[in-house]
Amino acid sequence: MIKTFSDVFATLQSRGVCKRLVGAWAVDEHSILAISKAVDMGFVKATLVGDKELIHQVCKDNEIDVEKFDVIHNPVELKAVAQAVQLVHDGEGDILMKGLCSTDKFLRAILNKETGLLPPKGLLSHVGVIENPNYHKLLFMSDMAVVPLPDFRQKVKISGFLLGVARSFGIAKPKIAFMAASEQMLDSMPACVEAAMLAKMADRGQLGSCIGDGPLALDVAVDAESVAIKKLVSPVAGDADCLLFPNIESANVFWKSNSKLALGVRQAGMLVGTTAPCILASRADSVDTKLNSIAEAAMFVAK
Repeated sequence: MIKTFSDVFATLQSRGVCKRLVGAWAVDEHSILAISKAVDMGFVKATLVGDKELIHQVCKDNEIDVEKFDVIHNPVELKAVAQAVQLVHDGEGDILMKGLCSTDKFLRAILNKETGLLPPKGLLSHVGVIENPNYHKLLFMSDMAVVPLPDFRQKVKISGFLLGVARSFGIAKPKIAFMAASEQMLDSMPACVEAAMLAKMADRGQLGSCIGDGPLALDVAVDAESVAIKKLVSPVAGDADCLLFPNIESANVFWKSNSKLALGVRQAGMLVGTTAPCILASRADSVDTKLNSIAEAAMFVAK
């Protein structure tokens, strides 16, 4: 069972996975270092689209052999991003990765109706993966970055994305917790009502192979002791694989609380709903987070 990102790397290597990654304006140190590590591990081949001089300088400063990359010289940021997306759109890449470019430029290219990566009437979402030493396995979560307040139909779609990523990690029947502020069925809280509806859909097989329950508060979703104290009977509580949050605020706070207040946490994240996974790492994200995100995307496309 895959329980850590080290397990993820080992799984990719043992399976001989090697996917094509395209870096959009990948001219910064953190992105190039992360991509370099992924190339060295063997699970991606990389094309970097951006200013050739900047890329070569980063490689020189960090003693990286630039020949391990296919470098496409495009010195204009906006055009480089568009070219990177076009390459993936045309089937010349399996994974798109954001480099030093701003998020709005990256998303604009992805959402371009002619050359972008979002299918007609598609939904763009974000799936994160957390390795927390205080939890016994990886946690998959959504949506902390794209959909501010998903309606019920969007939650169904996001659940599908979330479960799909978990399954790509070898979890045949993921346990998904539909999150709310309480595990009680409170009709005054829309999140509780919709969580209960999603749980019933999971029971009836409408979300595919999974075990779902909700509403569940965070403590009972991930902590067996809390489950015992509250005498909650649930097939998911205390052992969730996936957390579907009711809105971007709750998901984003959980994501950043893990990254800033919990020691030893490792994270990954990518955009889904697109024709190829898109790594939307922050320009300030660590090399480790970016490397983990590449691994997450490689697992997803290798399924």
